[in-house]
Amino acid sequence: MMQLANPVPDFWRGKRVLLTGHTGFKGGWLALWLHRLGAEVTGVSLPPATTPNLFDLANIQAVTDSHFCDIRDATTLSTMIKKVEPEIVFHLAAQALVHASYRDPLTTFATNVQGTAHVLDSLRAIDSVKVVVAITTDKVYKNLEHAYPYRETDALGGHDPYSASKAAAEIIIASYRDSYLSKKGIAVASARAGNVIGGGDWSADRLIPDAVRAWQSAQPLVIRNPQAVRPWQHVLEPLAGYLTLAQKLWHRPDLAGAYNFGPHPQEAGTVELVIKLACHAYGAGVTSFETGSSNLHEAGWLALEIAKARAVLGVSPKWALAESVRRTMAWYRAQQQGANPRTLCEDEITAYEALA
Repeated sequence: MMQLANPVPDFWRGKRVLLTGHTGFKGGWLALWLHRLGAEVTGVSLPPATTPNLFDLANIQAVTDSHFCDIRDATTLSTMIKKVEPEIVFHLAAQALVHASYRDPLTTFATNVQGTAHVLDSLRAIDSVKVVVAITTDKVYKNLEHAYPYRETDALGGHDPYSASKAAAEIIIASYRDSYLSKKGIAVASARAGNVIGGGDWSADRLIPDAVRAWQSAQPLVIRNPQAVRPWQHVLEPLAGYLTLAQKLWHRPDLAGAYNFGPHPQEAGTVELVIKLACHAYGAGVTSFETGSSNLHEAGWLALEIAKARAVLGVSPKWALAESVRRTMAWYRAQQQGANPRTLCEDEITAYEALA
């Protein structure tokens, strides 16, 4: 049985970490974990986009040196990063929703493409940085609806503006790595994560948040594409991958490149399966499955090959799909009943670390 990788507190203690997107769902969880590991975290992001949100409920501001800044503002961003002098950068800030990208493609491209370039360009003048992990998505691949998982060497592409913007960001990341940052001794990697679930996400047009909103208000949840297959994973799975990747790159900059993080390919599941698991775990809720066409294109089948992360980083999923869904719905149920969101997150991290 392989030894599963865990972030190492001795490595992170005292490290100066810049985290863009710390007011978001994944960014909030990562900020809590980095603080727990002893890192000195500076957060750069727009204000939280939803009400409620994890940033406020879990008091993420208390564990970060928090700054509200738009990554599209290159001058302000560069000035701020120079003051921080980070050693490790996690770039999560993004317009991260497919439907929102259809409504406002220009903002999506400006944030995800030009914003990523702004972050990376600002690092050219900073000597303290050794590692950059830039987060994209599983949707960067040219999706041919083939029934095999995509690997890091497959072609990039993107039908919808969100996917296209993230595929373009991958090219930007590789260009800055090869043209500038590797020459400065900075190891740059991109992380392509599958569909993330977990407590504390209230984004619009996402499956679990939509379900929670509907069921908490005693409304039926309407699902229009129940047979779509996605690589679902608990939020702590990719975050453990990002942290482990940064640790490895610190000592082995030659490992820079692209990495997939997701469940085992056979654990990819349909929307219908995830919702049925969620409803069972939540203990209540009505769902209506309606197979019909949508004006917005979304891929029908998507899975990731994670062999590279397993072989190079020692990262492998710890929680199967059913357990990930169960823990996610238990978080929302407990939070609704008055539990402290910060405590819920910290207890979840403790449980995850115990499985090493």
